[in-house]
Amino acid sequence: MERIIVSGGVPINGKISIAGAKNAALPLLATSLLTDAPVILRNVPDLNDITQMLNLLDHHGANVDFDKSQKTCTLQVSSITDHVAPYDIVRKMRASILVLGPILARDGEVKVSFPGGCAIGTRPVNMHIDGLRALGAEISVANGHIHAVAPKKGLIGADFAMPMVSVTATENLLMAATLAQGRTVIRNAAKEPEVCDLARCLVKMGAKIYGIGSDTLVVHGVERLHGVDHTIIPDRIEAATYAVGAAITHGKVLLENVIFDDLSVFWESLEKAGARIVKIPRQTKSVDSEFEIANVQVEMTQDIRGTDVITGPFPGFPTDLQAQFMALMTICSGAALITETIFENRFMHVLELCRMGADITVHGGSALVRGVKWLTGTQVMATDIRASVSLVLAGAATSGTTEIRRIYHIDRGYEHIEKKLQACGVNIERAAA
Repeated sequence: MERIIVSGGVPINGKISIAGAKNAALPLLATSLLTDAPVILRNVPDLNDITQMLNLLDHHGANVDFDKSQKTCTLQVSSITDHVAPYDIVRKMRASILVLGPILARDGEVKVSFPGGCAIGTRPVNMHIDGLRALGAEISVANGHIHAVAPKKGLIGADFAMPMVSVTATENLLMAATLAQGRTVIRNAAKEPEVCDLARCLVKMGAKIYGIGSDTLVVHGVERLHGVDHTIIPDRIEAATYAVGAAITHGKVLLENVIFDDLSVFWESLEKAGARIVKIPRQTKSVDSEFEIANVQVEMTQDIRGTDVITGPFPGFPTDLQAQFMALMTICSGAALITETIFENRFMHVLELCRMGADITVHGGSALVRGVKWLTGTQVMATDIRASVSLVLAGAATSGTTEIRRIYHIDRGYEHIEKKLQACGVNIERAAA
């Protein structure tokens, strides 16, 4: 098993090109199950989670051509050849459940094993099940599988209010509703940019979706969807992660290809912590006129100030940035209270940061971080995608050497992280166990 070794103490200086958004790419790949026509996706990141999703789609009958050098993936599912999503594939990635809605809507039956992924707390599938039941599906859960069967005439539009905001449940129901008969209303829908990107792609495929970007999505089902050529939005979480890297090492980084407005609350928090943030408009226009892609310069030239954050659904502070921001706060001047409201078990990185000398006390859903003068390099272990990268950032801020184990988590969500940081002066390498 590979490790990442970071020798810290050097500011992160340089420029980093931001990849396509993992959390947008995964549901977009699943849209190929809704049509027999080619689906072309551009700006696809080279990640293990993408590989696993492509393996799953191949299992269901997709013809997959992923040109990594061009970041372009072409998929065509002429027919769904297998309606069972097996445990051996699904266990590796929670986003595998995104095949549930499309296969059910297109072919009327699907069986999906309970998904795996990061161990960051309970992420129940009941909203997926309840939403599809509202569309008329008969669903049974037994032996670790979800078995869904649509009525003979297909799914039927319905009015469904989600009891809590869920990104993947919104995406699953949205895809299923595009081929359902009549009108579907999804209330308390997730508003994340990745959900909006999915909705825009579905509209290009011929879907009729209204209220994109709001918490109420209205879908008028169509008989069939056609192919599409769609460019995936930049990864806001990757951009913010490297912004924290510049801040925690007192460096200066130019982030290329960022949708600035998708990170408004994060930028505000990072500025409160003392960073200088400059948005630099690009000469070329965005592929999608609904948003602007810019470059962002992040620089830290002063002591890091303690800054409280509370995670929340979009447009709040992203839960996927909580671990990185906590790493930043470990060496702040003063203290910070970080409150997690999305997942109940997303503080597993705390023990690893404390091994590096951090002073963190957890009280239920909040963590009190008292800043220390410096962190110490040591051996630590990653527990999920974002926790793992927080340890890389913390390691870059030490004066010693940090060894991060179980880095397969990093490869699920960050494209060529060591190469991007090496280009910015960081002494980081990948080594065999």
